[in-house]
Amino acid sequence: MEPICCSVLDAAKSIGVSRATIYNWMKEGRIETSRVGGRRLVKIASIRRLAEAA
Repeated sequence: MEPICCSVLDAAKSIGVSRATIYNWMKEGRIETSRVGGRRLVKIASIRRLAEAA
């Protein structure tokens, strides 16, 4: 089974941007996230959409 979410750091590394950029995109609503406990996870599908649009 393929994961559906990843950490903010893993998302940043996968597309070559900083963690700050991921957090900015979260604030802007450009990527979808989920909160699990106290941790924010980025939905991989939203990262793929951003990468394809670039």
